[in-house]
Amino acid sequence: MALIAFNKPFGVLCQFSPERTGPPRPTLADFIDFPGIYPAGRLDHDSEGLLLLTDDGRLQARIADPRHKLPKTYLVQVEGEPDEAALQALCKGVTLKDGPTLPAMAERIEDPALWPRDPPIRVRKSIPDTWISLTIREGRNRQVRRMTAAVGHPTLRLVRWRIGDWSVEGIAPGEWREL
Repeated sequence: MALIAFNKPFGVLCQFSPERTGPPRPTLADFIDFPGIYPAGRLDHDSEGLLLLTDDGRLQARIADPRHKLPKTYLVQVEGEPDEAALQALCKGVTLKDGPTLPAMAERIEDPALWPRDPPIRVRKSIPDTWISLTIREGRNRQVRRMTAAVGHPTLRLVRWRIGDWSVEGIAPGEWREL
């Protein structure tokens, strides 16, 4: 059984084959040459961080399937400065167009001093930004971005830091490690 932790850079698609339409974008094949593995879950092209890949179908399902409720921790740079009410709303769960989210763990954190993003986020001199740590046990489409927007703080940068006990710590963007 193989299990790989990959630090997916911004702009990379979570698939091995290129898209058939639109401008060419980098894929997992541009970074990982390890036959027979597949992503256990997804990260949007504009999100960064931990992506687990495996050749074990049962493990892939356990990691990716929301029924197993494996915690996923994201470091999220948001626009503005969320107050305690906004953080509590995230903790209780917010209502999105596709229904309420499960309760999450949310807290304001210091700047995590991550690698630079290419391209950098947009910076507005008149609007501050804040980092939060957000742990969810679901995996809806663009859920973290929709949750922060629902409490009035759009996401500027999204880095998945941890899935269960696995972390991206110590893995540079575009690099992978066999676990």
